[in-house]
Amino acid sequence: MKLGFGLYRHMLNDEHLSFAKQMGATHIIVHLCDYFKQNPKYSVNDQPVGDSDGWGIATGEIWTVEMLQGIKSKIESHGLVWYGVENFDPLHWDHILFNGQRKHEQIETVRTLIRNVGEAGIPVMGYNFSLTGVTGRVVSNDARGGAQTVGMNGSNAIIESPLPNRMAWNMVVDPEAQGYRESMSENQLWENLSWFLKEIVPVAEASGVIMALHPDDPPVDQVRGLPKLVNQPEKYQRVIDIIQSPSNALEFCLGTISEMTNGDIYEATRMYVSQNRVPYVHLRNVIGKVPHYREVFIDEGQIDVKRIITILRECQFEGVIIPDHSPQVSCPAPWHAGMAFAMGYISALLKNY
Repeated sequence: MKLGFGLYRHMLNDEHLSFAKQMGATHIIVHLCDYFKQNPKYSVNDQPVGDSDGWGIATGEIWTVEMLQGIKSKIESHGLVWYGVENFDPLHWDHILFNGQRKHEQIETVRTLIRNVGEAGIPVMGYNFSLTGVTGRVVSNDARGGAQTVGMNGSNAIIESPLPNRMAWNMVVDPEAQGYRESMSENQLWENLSWFLKEIVPVAEASGVIMALHPDDPPVDQVRGLPKLVNQPEKYQRVIDIIQSPSNALEFCLGTISEMTNGDIYEATRMYVSQNRVPYVHLRNVIGKVPHYREVFIDEGQIDVKRIITILRECQFEGVIIPDHSPQVSCPAPWHAGMAFAMGYISALLKNY
């Protein structure tokens, strides 16, 4: 097992890369799609957005091999390995997600991105086949000692409001579009995913890239009138059964899986890791299940992290573990302190169990 660290694109600087190295990370996962800006022009039912969902403008930038290699060189200059990319820009594939008219054009773009990731020597591409993205989380001070955290506290205006046609995920893809997205059944969404995988997995295989699907966050049945896909642990099996390939894999988010209403997180971990379908793990702790949960410090939640590490070792897991989220600690560097605590905790378990 390897200890990794997740960074957003705006964090790819000496400060954050040095911090990751100092905390014991050897591998880096980069979320490239965060360079959009919040746009206060948009609201829900004429009310400003007030939770943690960023209303951003997607740019659709194509990641060239040269751009990726430049980032890789920066990461490697700190003695770190770039292990994976997370998430396509919605403008890369919104018609794929919604079965729109431009899906054949967009699949060619996605194929190009996968080829470029492979040519740059990055082994994993994580993605979330979601229509609405991470939507509906609220900020509170409900972690230990009143630390700031995020979670879900039942329904709210954003979760219940229809998704405008101008949006995919929680980002604007067409500022001029009017009206709302048409309803879709869960089976239709599965058909969209099946078509996507059959189109891109052969390209991923040829490029030496593993495609890793994140479960739906939050793992409810519907958000904004649209279905969710992997919102129970057993649905992950349906994903990997669509096309049997080492390049069709799972981005295993333990926090999200623990928030699901069915299944046993320890059985699910053993089941999927033993199939060699998990290249990397998101590790955070939570208390509660949807629609009422909150993220907490890694040592205070409902997940027995020591037991998870033991299962991973028993299943000969050779991938990367990254701390996913952490509450904000009450100090001059809230994010750094929270992530340092999580990294230290995971590092100690990896060395002793």
